[in-house]
Amino acid sequence: MLNRRAFLLSSTTALLTGAAAAAAPRLVAAKQQSVRGASAPIEIVDDEWGTPHIRAATIPDAFFGQGYVVARDRLFQIDLSHRRELGRLAEAFGARFARHDANARLFHYRGDIDAELRRVPADVLACARAYVAGINARIDEVIADPSLLPLEYRILQIVPIRWDLRDLVRAREASSGNVDDEIRRARLAALGLLDLDAIVAPLRPAWTMKVPDGLDAAAVSTADLGVLNIDSLPWAELTGQDPAAASAERANAGSNAWTVSPSRTATGRPILANDPHLGIGGFSPRHVAHLTAPGLDLIGGGAPGLPGIMQGHTDRFAFGRTNFHIDQGDLFVLELDPADPERYRHDGGWKRFDRVEEAIAVKGGAPVTVTLRYSVQGPVLSHDPAKRRATALATIAMQPGGDGAFAMIAINLARDWDGLRKAFALHPSPTNFHYADVDGNTGWQVIGFVPVRKRGDGLLPVPGDGRYDWTGMRKFEALPSVYNPAKGWFASANQNNLPADWPRDRIPAFSFRDPYRYDRIAEMLASQPKHTLADSAALQHDTLSTPARQFLALLPQAPSPAARPAVEMLRGWNARIDRDSGAAALFEAVWREAGKRMLAAIVPARARGLIPGIAPSILLDALARPDARLGADPVAARDAMLDAALAAGWAATREKLGPDPAAWRYGALHQVRLRHPLSAIPAIARAFPAIEGEGSGGDGYTVMARWLGAGPGWQVGGGASYLQVIDVGAWDNSLMLILPGQSTDPRSPHYRDQYRNWAEGRMQPMPFSRAAVDARAAARTTLRPA
Repeated sequence: MLNRRAFLLSSTTALLTGAAAAAAPRLVAAKQQSVRGASAPIEIVDDEWGTPHIRAATIPDAFFGQGYVVARDRLFQIDLSHRRELGRLAEAFGARFARHDANARLFHYRGDIDAELRRVPADVLACARAYVAGINARIDEVIADPSLLPLEYRILQIVPIRWDLRDLVRAREASSGNVDDEIRRARLAALGLLDLDAIVAPLRPAWTMKVPDGLDAAAVSTADLGVLNIDSLPWAELTGQDPAAASAERANAGSNAWTVSPSRTATGRPILANDPHLGIGGFSPRHVAHLTAPGLDLIGGGAPGLPGIMQGHTDRFAFGRTNFHIDQGDLFVLELDPADPERYRHDGGWKRFDRVEEAIAVKGGAPVTVTLRYSVQGPVLSHDPAKRRATALATIAMQPGGDGAFAMIAINLARDWDGLRKAFALHPSPTNFHYADVDGNTGWQVIGFVPVRKRGDGLLPVPGDGRYDWTGMRKFEALPSVYNPAKGWFASANQNNLPADWPRDRIPAFSFRDPYRYDRIAEMLASQPKHTLADSAALQHDTLSTPARQFLALLPQAPSPAARPAVEMLRGWNARIDRDSGAAALFEAVWREAGKRMLAAIVPARARGLIPGIAPSILLDALARPDARLGADPVAARDAMLDAALAAGWAATREKLGPDPAAWRYGALHQVRLRHPLSAIPAIARAFPAIEGEGSGGDGYTVMARWLGAGPGWQVGGGASYLQVIDVGAWDNSLMLILPGQSTDPRSPHYRDQYRNWAEGRMQPMPFSRAAVDARAAARTTLRPA
């Protein structure tokens, strides 16, 4: 049965389709702009939601237009990110950022950049070069006319830096990946408690861990992270960013996607839905654009500063993506030569570090010179001659072809499934790729590079003496795929989707997530033989919680007086984490209390600092099947724990929301608050008012994944800031949302115009045909070659 929201969504689609067919193009004022780098005039039609529809004479010019509009709408966002990746923060913000710059430069590619560029097909490279030129064209404009500069530049007294194509190859990802997990496991192993790691991160697929030969687990510590220790990064001093928030995002980031074949849709056309989950609270991680040229018609959400569209559709096929899991990073522990700490043991002898000297420009001060070291495995994170110890990080991102900056362009230029499979060779990051085309075909392909290890499984640090080195990479051809599946649909939600008979020696990772979102998606798709766009949009906003449903079955029959009000309220609840639900607020409080109590009960005191939380599946299993970890009478201990959690959750909710349970609303706690990342600077905070006032439903385990932020609060920490539902072939029927809008400039009408719609789950049209776009046109700009 369709709910009211689904009906409204389908009505919106019908209205758009009718309007596009009947309405004449809007008459809007047009302006001209002279730019350098375009080969012919480019028309940009902005619709009423701020989506730029770029009409160019050549495909590279279309990508020029994308670079231009991204810089127009998000210049400070992409400039700040570019500075960080290039290690050029200190020149703008002062000496305290020199160390951060050194860290970023440690992860610059030190191989042959020209060789990297030669790996890229000529047509893809031409589009990337044009994208960079489009960004620079907008930078030229705002420098020539400072009134066009985003407000941040006047406040901070800086100017944007120009872009260079080679920087797309040079800057790599300075990320710890799962190395902090490796260190935690080693420290638990040193305590003889490695099995406790399953409490926080159960391995999927199931696997038995063991300490690698030659690793002194007792010597491993967080100091081995070296430059990647989050608390030591000076960035938080400027942003006021809580390091725990970054950790929470790593733990929760994921996505949903599903693809439904024509045989199971009401229209007989495929439907592809996708909602990528990333952190929410600062700049929006997606920007929507439509690129049109002879041989190209492409629309969807892109990552600002990265050329191409990540989720969307062409005139031939729709595509989406979710995170797959490939362990692409290993921590190597190196033994230093006592006579010369610039050498480390490797392959039976001593090998000298490669050293690079970098001079970091500093605002208002002398340049800072730093020494960066590299072992055969990769960048050196820590170097401690006193302990004769260093660590190095091997990561796919630092390998030849590992940057992935050109992958989306190659995917966007493909015309069919076979063309995509050629493009996938340029895509190193782990991804479930979804596909559906106008001929009715559907496909799923896992893409990404998989390291080939001499030994080991990547779960703990390993000695860097050569025994555990990488010997190469497997590409996507060695990963799972399906084309036109018989059951008529497939879905990915970061669950373990390796085939049951997948070879044990080719498992790419053990970090797949709890399957709650996937299970709910599968439940709904399997029950809908004639799936509709409205069904997909409603499913993207589905708030049914499988953990909550399982928890309700465990409610005590005879609670204590303190716990009874909570039990009575939860017994009548439908297990939906709706924003207007008081029971949802109570459940989240009780769930948090139950997790804290279970951790205290089953984790020995000496290991509690190493187990930051408990996986929901582990908590539910421990509650449903209490065992000896809870003491001599585990059932009685479980009952007492549940009772105490219910009583404490009731008290906490009452304290937060007041004495009247009838007035409780989850959305009053689960607020969607967006702030400028530099809002710790008073002038920035004044110029960029926080976007706030709306609450949300959902949590980290509902299909509408809007997880709670780090710490004791209840604010939305992340979720799907971009959503799409694509009607393949009848493109104008497609729907989308982007939070909070297309622009990061508070002077723009698109600074927050989609904020309330996003909070309320009201999808907006995604016009694609020329008629539909012209009917919704709000502004027109023509870029003319200078």
